Amino acid sequence: MSKQAGTDDEDAARRQTVAEFRQAVNMTPAQLEKWLDTDDSKRVGQKHGNAESTGHQSGRRIVELLHRHAQDLCADDITHMRKVIGYIHRHLAQGPTRSDPASSDWRYSLMNWGHDPEKK
Repeated sequence: MSKQAGTDDEDAARRQTVAEFRQAVNMTPAQLEKWLDTDDSKRVGQKHGNAESTGHQSGRRIVELLHRHAQDLCADDITHMRKVIGYIHRHLAQGPTRSDPASSDWRYSLMNWGHDPEKK
């Protein structure tokens, strides 16, 4: 495989990741920022002690990523986008654990990762 072919494959994979990220993250930066300021957002998610939850940290990073142009994304950004895509897909497949998903921790956790399952 030529060096150019490898670069073309990497560019295609990068574009695919960005497209999947933009599809999975269905909240705007403003919506996500507003959500991250709520008590429910801060309450849910995996935490270590009193630290900020993993999802809440990710949400702040997602806001930054949504503000960037695709050409300005670094390898670490693409890696985080893949993590977000994976989390959203896994969590959606699990579904809510109670009958009212609109106010469930399941939904709130997804929203920390930039996806509101109630959004049409």
